[in-house]
Amino acid sequence: MSAQAQMRALLDQLMGTARDGDETRQRVKFTDERVCKSHLLNCCPHDILSGTRMDLGECSKIHDLALRADYEIASKDRDLFFELDAVDHLESFIADCDRRTELAKKRLAETQEEISAEVAAKAEKVHELNEEIGKLLAKAEQLGAEGNVDEAQKVLQEVEKVRTTKKDAEEEYRNSMPASSFQQQKLRVCEVCSAYLGLHDNDRRLADHFGGKLHLGFIQIREKLDQLKKTVVEKQEVRNQERLKRREEREKEEKVKKRTRSKSKEHKRSRSHERRARRRSRSPSREKKRSASREKKRSASREKKRSPSRDREKKRSASRDRERRRRHRSRSRSRSHRHEQSSRHRERRDVVNGRSDPRRADERGSGDF
Repeated sequence: MSAQAQMRALLDQLMGTARDGDETRQRVKFTDERVCKSHLLNCCPHDILSGTRMDLGECSKIHDLALRADYEIASKDRDLFFELDAVDHLESFIADCDRRTELAKKRLAETQEEISAEVAAKAEKVHELNEEIGKLLAKAEQLGAEGNVDEAQKVLQEVEKVRTTKKDAEEEYRNSMPASSFQQQKLRVCEVCSAYLGLHDNDRRLADHFGGKLHLGFIQIREKLDQLKKTVVEKQEVRNQERLKRREEREKEEKVKKRTRSKSKEHKRSRSHERRARRRSRSPSREKKRSASREKKRSASREKKRSPSRDREKKRSASRDRERRRRHRSRSRSRSHRHEQSSRHRERRDVVNGRSDPRRADERGSGDF
């Protein structure tokens, strides 16, 4: 990469896609599904293992340092939870690596001679000491490159101590099995990167392996995966706490609303009770007047609502009543007339027969005297 390309990449990483107003680069946002979320979090295996024996090639998704800068700027204001996508990606990659390790172990178990459990434990101890020596040598080289000479010297002293322990373990392992079997190369699969390690590898070979880019890259991926898992758990706890707080706030608001509603209902009830009491406290005469006026209004409305046929029927019934009263009066007159005629007829008959009213007889007698 030229110096100009390096400067451009550095500016993209620092300022993002909008550093020079290029609209074509702003068309793809960091939130797009085509963008690699592991690359935004600086943990994509395609970037970490590039140039090693297990180079994965280019990633199928977009890798852009400017988009990573945009993500870092946006993540300061809000949580985007891209860690979930990165965890899924790294877990699938580590699961594939662990499957390769198990297959390599099965192949070694099939090709190498079977040994007893005691001898296998001694060989395992030698392998562990070799791994420790390789890690210490790689650490010493890193400290020397950084300029920490004193720390590097201390690490080398620890390496010497482990070497003496390794010699004792090798001697014990050599004495526990025949010389022919001991001379056979015993291999072991690295648990981190699934590479093969020999029991009789020298220190330089072990340092190259444990300090190499492949082994350190797998360590970086596994550590990043553990870190992302912790971050996801912490963010989920924070989110759950926020949800609980919002739920409690909603419950409080609902309680306050219920209280206000009950208070308003009680206020309305008290007002209705007061109105009823006022109505009851009014004078009876006033109530009677009001009831009379209401009754008049009702009767007037009823009269207005009556149909003309009903009025005609009422007139007919009134005429019938008048006719009945007239007939009754005529009948009573005829009865009285007949009674008078009958009384006159009796008087005449009495006169003819020589009968007279005692009062008239008295009158006649007194006149004769």
